[in-house]
Amino acid sequence: MRIASLDAATLEACLSAAVAAPSFFNSQPWRYRLDPDTVTLEVRAAPERSLRHADPVGRALHRSVGASVFNLRVAALHFGWSPAVRLLPSPEDPGLLAKVRLTAPVHRTTVTWRADLYPAVWRRHSSRMPFSGREVPPPVRAELAEAAHMEGALVAFPAPPETARLLRVVAEAEHRNRADTDRGTESRRWLHPDDDGAADIGLPRTVLGPQDAREQIPMRDFTAQRHPERLPAQDFETDPVIALLTTEHDRRTDWLRAGQALEHVLLVATAHGLRASLLHQPMEWPDLRTDLSPVPDRTGHAQMLIRLGYGPEGPGTPRRAPNAVTDPGTVR
Repeated sequence: MRIASLDAATLEACLSAAVAAPSFFNSQPWRYRLDPDTVTLEVRAAPERSLRHADPVGRALHRSVGASVFNLRVAALHFGWSPAVRLLPSPEDPGLLAKVRLTAPVHRTTVTWRADLYPAVWRRHSSRMPFSGREVPPPVRAELAEAAHMEGALVAFPAPPETARLLRVVAEAEHRNRADTDRGTESRRWLHPDDDGAADIGLPRTVLGPQDAREQIPMRDFTAQRHPERLPAQDFETDPVIALLTTEHDRRTDWLRAGQALEHVLLVATAHGLRASLLHQPMEWPDLRTDLSPVPDRTGHAQMLIRLGYGPEGPGTPRRAPNAVTDPGTVR
């Protein structure tokens, strides 16, 4: 199948979906290149948009790229293509994180995902606002766990005592981040004024959200203030729903799979009208990340804590245009 079979509009829509994925600090650390002879999209890391202090080993970068790969798969299926994914396909080229080959068109009946994931791509936003006390129904929790399982990861919903313990770990990580000068400087570098229309990466201040007035849910302070009492605060939900995403191993391929699992979970949540925000702080400190592993056996490797609930939709963050993240000639 030649490139003529994949029209430019469909290619651009697929790449737009890919860059709509969540990424650490909205860094969008990805690049794409199309091989027209095989109709294969190469997905590469953009290391210049990594966070040296908060993500020194690149785990968050890989998760971000994995989420982008999942969106690319969703979009390809939406337009009738079958995406065949290879992770880390070239050992001699470590910056090439994935190849997504678009093969013969498929029938919708052969796809096991929900049919509404593609529209959810455009509605999904992180919401750092307070959620209501409405319970997330058990069938929805089960579907979210199944979404992660389909991508080679696990999602668990800890009971309230374990949830409280996990949030204490997050609080310790948030305290360390605020106290670390290098991390604070790095964090603030990714913020930009709300009226900076030229900024297409990073975080406008309108998306940051308030702090929890009860100090139960340690929301990230991207401004890295050392005096949290000076930050805007609101009452958050008293019984937060936290999901822990883990993988059996902790290799680069597992980080990429974790990113795909994370985005699958977030899109299913969006389809159910749920909002989500990510509590990433403990992932940035090796000892605290270990503390997140389920007790008492400490099996699995924590990849993300996801806060879920019903509440206001979060504002969108800027995204780079497809032609800004592709090699010349890919989008025509």
